[in-house]
Amino acid sequence: EMTPPIFTTISASAAVKALLGSSPVRFYPFDMAPQPGTSFYSLPYAVWQIVTGMPENYLGEVPDVDRYTIQIDVYGKTSTEVRNVVEALRDAIEPHAYVTRWGNESTDPETGLNRYGFDVDWHVTR
Repeated sequence: EMTPPIFTTISASAAVKALLGSSPVRFYPFDMAPQPGTSFYSLPYAVWQIVTGMPENYLGEVPDVDRYTIQIDVYGKTSTEVRNVVEALRDAIEPHAYVTRWGNESTDPETGLNRYGFDVDWHVTR
């Protein structure tokens, strides 16, 4: 596995699916979220992207783990809606990876949507 199983993990959570839907689960790679006005656009939703990735290097051995930092951004109509999604995502992720940064809440200047971002470090065994 070359990438963290973040979508598989998220989509297995009943709490996440209750908030982000199940067909599809509105948890998209960063540049794949549907745009307003398209048939698949719905709120709330979350996007993710790998910020950094690196092998766990050892002297005299081949790496057996790759470490990734993933940025997750949640968008919704209200701050309460967004916080509820963040909490469900946190609960789904923490048994498998580490939340390493809670971002700040903001309003997206282009869409007017509430936004909350956070980072996750995921160690993937080769």
